[in-house]
This record gives sequence, C-alpha cells and structure tokens, in this order.
Amino acid sequence: MASDPRLQTSLCGIPLRNPVLAASGTYAYAVEFEKLVDLNQLGGIIVKGLSREPIAGNPPPRLWETEGGMMNSVGLQNIGVQAFVSEKLPAIRKLQTPVFANVFGYAAEDYLEVVRVLEDAEGIAGYELNVSCPNTKHGGIFFSSDPALLAELVGQVRKIAKRPLIVKLSPNVASIAPLAKAVEDAGADAVSLVNTFIALAIDIRTRKSRIGAGFGGLSGPAIKPIALRMVYEAAKTVKIPVVGLGGIRSGEDAAEFLIAGASAVEAGTANFWDPQSPLRIARELGKFLKEEKIANVRELTGTLSLNR
Repeated sequence: MASDPRLQTSLCGIPLRNPVLAASGTYAYAVEFEKLVDLNQLGGIIVKGLSREPIAGNPPPRLWETEGGMMNSVGLQNIGVQAFVSEKLPAIRKLQTPVFANVFGYAAEDYLEVVRVLEDAEGIAGYELNVSCPNTKHGGIFFSSDPALLAELVGQVRKIAKRPLIVKLSPNVASIAPLAKAVEDAGADAVSLVNTFIALAIDIRTRKSRIGAGFGGLSGPAIKPIALRMVYEAAKTVKIPVVGLGGIRSGEDAAEFLIAGASAVEAGTANFWDPQSPLRIARELGKFLKEEKIANVRELTGTLSLNR
C-alpha cells in the first residue's frame, strides 16, 4: 500500500505513516503477525503488556463475545521483559514501523525495573504505561483512580525514561480530567484512553461467570460513545497529545476520535476478527479525507463543536 501523504503525522515527535496504531494486547509482540499483515504499513504497534517477571495469566475461559463487543480477562500474560529483549526485540528492530512497549506492574518498582531494562535495549520507540493495575503496596488502590498516586508513578518513570512516555488511562473512574492533568503535570508526553470497562457476563444455567477470573474487561463498539466523551474531556484538559481508543472498527470511527481531540488512535478488538483492521481503517480514513478535501489528518484533531 502506497503511503498516503494525507495520513502522515507524528506522535510525541515520532513520525507515523498514518495515525492508526495496533493496540496493546491485540498484536502480541508484533512479529507473530508478520505473515498476516505487512507490519511496515502500520502507523504504529503497541506490544502486549510487559512485566518485571513472566506472568502466566488468568484461568480460562478468558474471552467472551458480547452483543456489542468482547470481554477479556487474559490476566496480562506475558514472557517478562528480559525474555522480550532477548527473544522478540531482534526481529522488532528490523521493522520500519514505530513499536511502543506497554509496561505494567503492581508497585512503582515494577514499572521502573521494566523501563530500566528497555532503556538499555534498542528497537523501542517509546512506552505506554498501563496504570489500570492495583498498587499492592498501597492496599490495592488502583494507580488509575488516584491522581496523587498516578502522578508519583509517572514522575518516577519520567526520571529514567529517555524515550517518549504515554500513559494509558482507565475509564473506571468518576472523572477523567484530574487524572489526565496529573499525568501531564508529572511529565508524560501523551495520554491514551480508554482502557477496558470492568464488566460481568453470567451463564444463567450454571449461575457462574462466563469468564474464568469472574470479571472481565469490556471493549469493542459498545464502549465507543463513552470513550469518545472521555477523549474529548481529556483533550480539553491537557496540552499534550491524546491517543483515542475504544470500539474503533472503521475509518469513520477513527475520524470521530480525532475530531473529539485525539492526535492518533488505536485499533484493538477489531484485530481479533481481522488482523488487517488497522490498515483497512487507515485506508478508509484516507478516503474520508479525500472526500472532504482535507489536506492532512492533523486538521481534524479537536474540531468538535458541541451542540450547546
């Protein structure tokens, strides 16, 4: 696919061939998808979450298809940062597409150790911090729901991270604005939102949850209207770029997020049905720009006029 100049943009100073990235947890460690899609045509790839040590993940079943999307409870299964550097990064380095490492932990020390290891390795364009985890050292308080705790974490990571730092915010909060502002003030280069909504699906015959771990994260088209609202609120609060995600499955969906204030978007759940979704979404977005006679996708960002 030839590069469409209308789609060319950047995120945190990193040039992107288009503003559509593959979301964390939906494209494994990128290289596993090389036979299914031309990885060098993607706007960017965010690998599945990396932790300090390997994690086996949650018991099955881990996925449940809902009427408007999908629930998942993979449990952040991953090979650990050391194995990622030795086994996956050599192939990732050969890609032309920017690859971001999603990082998570259960205490600040976990995040810091993962970033330290990655800082000593080549091949990563930047970091996306998944802060939707409970802080085990603070009684299980979620990083994502406490602005002070979140700012402390981001500030510590910022001190050691030389690469761009994106913080992925959770929608399971009363208000997104103070969290986005806390992240910006702590030194983040961008925010991405939204992560999944905590949800429950029940088998009425067994009277048990359809997810092995009980609750799961809801994603897909069902959450898009709420995600759009939160992206708009975050973009109105901060000056740093916002990356929007939540139910994006078409070029028009992507355009909505950009108009709401996003500078780039991530496709996630759609990838489970079609791994080439990010490429198709980018093509459709390019077609929309052509039809609307818009010279560059950056012109869409933040152009929403609320009916008030």
